[in-house]
Order: sequence, then structure tokens, then C-alpha cells
Amino acid sequence: MLKNIFLLCGITLLATTAIDAQKFFTKTGRIDFNATAPSSPEKIEAVNKTVTCVLDAATGNIQFAVLIKGFTFERALMQEHFNENYLESDKFPKAEFKGAIANNSAVNYAKDGDYPVTVKGKLTLHGETRDVESPGKISIKGGKISASASFSAVLGDYKVDVPTLVSDKVSKTAKITVACTLEPLKS
Repeated sequence: MLKNIFLLCGITLLATTAIDAQKFFTKTGRIDFNATAPSSPEKIEAVNKTVTCVLDAATGNIQFAVLIKGFTFERALMQEHFNENYLESDKFPKAEFKGAIANNSAVNYAKDGDYPVTVKGKLTLHGETRDVESPGKISIKGGKISASASFSAVLGDYKVDVPTLVSDKVSKTAKITVACTLEPLKS
């Protein structure tokens, strides 16, 4: 009888651990933002290394959020214009994506490897929400998951106005690259 109780407790513990291990998390993801116009000698690039991301491996649901003021540029004046004039970070302090890995069943989260995926969801930036679909990659190595994707965002779709004065330097479309290394979420 005691042996059966220990066996039942062990199975319950393993099942609970498997369920908990299906969610992965980071607060140190990275987003690269590039809005350099093709003919511009000046680079309009920023990076944010404080991206929060959660992935539910069981469902493929994925969400990330980033504070706009966390983007850093090489030049302080660019960063100031980015926050005050373009993305209005005091009024719209964060950007977020909520969506899912469309082909999540193609990813074996228990096996090391690289898996091409398609991510679909809604990106909210500058108070505007738009549908986004992008190819990406899930890499599994030693229980850690790396998720990456790149997509383009038309600034006008998010009501980000680029003044005529700098329209030759700032592209109408920004390239956004997301990279996150996720670890099991501990409950």
C-alpha cells in the first residue's frame, strides 16, 4: 500500500513538473530596431535588451512586451527624438506582441534542434494594433529555448509620423528583429 502511495506521488510530481516546464520565460530578450532609409548614410538603429517574453510550449502562445524608453541609440539626440517626437514614449510607454506559433506541433520541445516556425499575432505600437505574421526560428539546446523572428512594420500603419525634413534619412518601414533565450518558468 505504501509503495503504491509513493508511486502515485511520484507520478503526480512528474506530471506537475511537465506541465510547469511547458512555460518558458525571460526578462532579458533583445529587440533590434532599424529605420535607416536606403539612401541615408546615417544609421537609424536602436537596441533594447530588456524584453520580457513568455512562451507556452503546449499551446504555442507567445507574448512579449518592451518599454519604449529602453531602446538605446548611438547618438543621444536620436534617442531623444525617437522617444519624444516619433514614438511618444511618455504617452505610449510600451509595445507588445500577443500571438502564437502557427505550426507549434512541428516543434519538439524535448529534443535539441532548430525548428522553422511561423508566428502570427497582434503587435501594438504607438497605441495602434495591427496583425503581424513572420517566419521565425525556435532553437532548443539543453532545455533552453531560443526564439527569433524578424518582420517589417510600416511606421504609418502605427501612426508614427516622419517629418519631411528627415524623410530622406528615416525609412517608412522599420525592420524589427526579436531574439529571446527562454528558460523554464518556475511557479
